[in-house]
Amino acid sequence: MSEPISALNGATYTQGIAEISALDPIGMISIRGDLAAGYLKKPLKKIAGVDIPAMRGINMIGGKGIAWMSPDELLLICPYADVAANLEVLHKSIGSNHALAVNVSDARAVFRLKGAHIREVLAKLAPVDTSPDAFAPGMIRRTRLAQVPAAFWMVDGDTAELVCFRSVAQYVFDLLKTAAQPGSEVKYHSH
Repeated sequence: MSEPISALNGATYTQGIAEISALDPIGMISIRGDLAAGYLKKPLKKIAGVDIPAMRGINMIGGKGIAWMSPDELLLICPYADVAANLEVLHKSIGSNHALAVNVSDARAVFRLKGAHIREVLAKLAPVDTSPDAFAPGMIRRTRLAQVPAAFWMVDGDTAELVCFRSVAQYVFDLLKTAAQPGSEVKYHSH
């Protein structure tokens, strides 16, 4: 088996109001179906160690978790090396039920944003209320960054992670760098 290659080879930007890093590939399985069905809930809890989150929520623990993406879609996040085994568990559990579990790990790029101004960086690019009251750790937003779809969540008060299509990774990295230029803080959401 070949080693996974990150979309931007670990690119980082540290000269601005937020630190931006392209992360190594992580495991991501897109799941579509009846989110209340036991044949999805039980194996997902076993694999991720967390419950299915509420609408616009993400439950993460130790690099594994589940993100709500739409009323019939979840994103299972796990170590890259565990994707095949997790898919096998899910496919066995789904059986002949009307549901889908597919590996999207290599089709996505992941970024980490760190610093006191990350909410401002995200707010410049996405039509999302990133204030601490409206967007706290445990919440995910599936939206647009300028011209491309993306999803992001707060890991903690000064850290966010963002997922986009791998094909637009360089564009997203450039957007984030532009929004984080030195001296560009708005001082609206920072603490």
